[in-house]
Amino acid sequence: MCGIAGMMFYRGTEYTRIVSGMAERIRYRGPDNSGVWGDFNYGLALGHVRLSILDLSPAGHQPMESASGRYVIAFNGEIYNHLELRGQLAGLSWRGHSDTETLLAAFETWGVEKTLQATAGMFALALWDRVEQRLILARDRIGEKPLYYGWSNGTFLFASELKALEAYPDWRGEIDRGALALFMRYAYVPLPYSIYTGIRKLLPGTYATIAFTCAAGYWPEPTPYWSAAAVARQTRRCDWTDSMAEDELNRLLSGAVKGQMIADVPLGAFLSGGIDSSIVVALMQAHSSRPVKTFTLGFGEDDYNEAPGAKAVAEYLGTDHTEFYVSPADALAVIPLLPSMYDEPFGDSSAIPTHLVARLAKQQVTVALSGDGGDELFGGYNRYSWGSLIWRRVARVPVSMRAMAAYALTVLSPEQWDRIGRILKMGLPASLHLSTLGEKVHKLAAVLDSNSQTELYRRLVSLQRETASLVIGSHEEPIWADDQARQVAKQDFSEQMMFHDLVGYLTDDILPKLDRAAMAISLETRMPLLDHRVVEFAWGLPLSMKIRTESQGKWLLRQVLYRYVPKHLVERPKMGFGIPLDSWLRGSLRDWAEALLDESRLRHEGYFDPAPIRKKWQEHLSGRRNWQHWIWNVLMFQAWLSAHGRSSAPSVSHH
Repeated sequence: MCGIAGMMFYRGTEYTRIVSGMAERIRYRGPDNSGVWGDFNYGLALGHVRLSILDLSPAGHQPMESASGRYVIAFNGEIYNHLELRGQLAGLSWRGHSDTETLLAAFETWGVEKTLQATAGMFALALWDRVEQRLILARDRIGEKPLYYGWSNGTFLFASELKALEAYPDWRGEIDRGALALFMRYAYVPLPYSIYTGIRKLLPGTYATIAFTCAAGYWPEPTPYWSAAAVARQTRRCDWTDSMAEDELNRLLSGAVKGQMIADVPLGAFLSGGIDSSIVVALMQAHSSRPVKTFTLGFGEDDYNEAPGAKAVAEYLGTDHTEFYVSPADALAVIPLLPSMYDEPFGDSSAIPTHLVARLAKQQVTVALSGDGGDELFGGYNRYSWGSLIWRRVARVPVSMRAMAAYALTVLSPEQWDRIGRILKMGLPASLHLSTLGEKVHKLAAVLDSNSQTELYRRLVSLQRETASLVIGSHEEPIWADDQARQVAKQDFSEQMMFHDLVGYLTDDILPKLDRAAMAISLETRMPLLDHRVVEFAWGLPLSMKIRTESQGKWLLRQVLYRYVPKHLVERPKMGFGIPLDSWLRGSLRDWAEALLDESRLRHEGYFDPAPIRKKWQEHLSGRRNWQHWIWNVLMFQAWLSAHGRSSAPSVSHH
């Protein structure tokens, strides 16, 4: 795991020094080694900072040249099947045993597209082809590793993170108000945009080529070498029995986990005790001759605390388990780090516990496996079953009647609904217990009068429905996930939502959250469930093998897990990875938030209309409504703005 940075078409002699400075800004991604390679004739420089995972010797140093000298690469990531690829590249002599050297040999032998299609891994790379005088940028299939690119004053720039681009001397960094509007809707800036005008994220599963003969300002069109939409459109395998599918998923997951356990440094896993992380840890332990190191966060609040369940799974599997109970002070101390850690505004508050569990793991390991991806592939989120159920029940009811019902549901505040939920819990089995009932009721109210399935899903994932009225001078541009989702629009509504989350929420929120939270302290993370062979298998299954009852998804994944862990240890209501943000905003964080949401400050900065922000803030403080996520979104932009010197920054108080 590493960081890359570079440029092309630079007119000046200090090109390598500049790229070295760009790479230095993301040195935490690769604290073990660094290097720069350049060619003055093309104004080209590739920079690399290295976190040594495979081949710790100088033979793994980057940027690296291919054996013939044709290619030079700066590579961030891991190719899990690189030893298998070496077996197919017979007759070559090797300098070391790094996957980077394997990639270069494959590029020389097979060319760019065939090599990318042959890989199983996570990566972002920059490849210079000396023969054809062209630069190739490429990204893994799902988008686990980040890659930004764009133009600044006639120079083409690229890097793993925006802060590396910000180190370029002629950097301007104009905020894209359309991207800000999208951020206020989703709590992240979706593909292909960044928060800055003229800087994009490379699409997952694509490579982009820019030749030296291209004119300044040319935008390379990403070429897909793998398509999630094509995978999702494949014919479902209806000839498989449950046991056949279970055997195959067990084989694929076992192989993916085994492949991702290859490392020359200490390795462990995050364990929440839920389905996804438990199956990853169970398979790791099955492949290991000694206890796997596992890590869990605990919280004092029962609604957020998964530690007891994780501990029970760890004890059953016999892992070397470490748990850490988070105090409010621990979590609050992370908040000032977020604007720098995430480079662009990022509104998912679970970034806080994610960073804390990464920090816990880093004390003992350099690589940690995670269970991310199971929900999107196997139907784990509640909205997949409930969203489809809601639409079937209300589609024929006139919109006006649905609007009246929605209003009735919001007469009670979420807190009042939660109190009702606690009373109802006493008479219901554990499988029907709903945490955060009030939040779910208000989410239901927000979607009841939707005109279509597409609108219902959009409302489910939107924090702010009408962004133009909030973000001054903004206009939302089309996003990549919507374009991809239209290509699978004929499928079942639950599958449409799952696919949209795969190319949207997972790629734009979950993966950046984990990458930045972990790489900020030089921890590599790996996600076996996102091995493309698992992804392709999952989309070949009929929906009935994922969602078998309206109250429970991930059916097939659960069956595989039960081979390793007793059912009663992992069957609990889904919690998510949250923090008690609502009460913190009314308490410990109130002064900090008040300063960032000051009306005169908002008016002076000129990005937001202060009126709706002040209204929701007052409603939240009074307890009438819980606007925690909406307000947190505004706060994360405000804090990011302050950290970038565009506004005065208040400090976070810990009282």
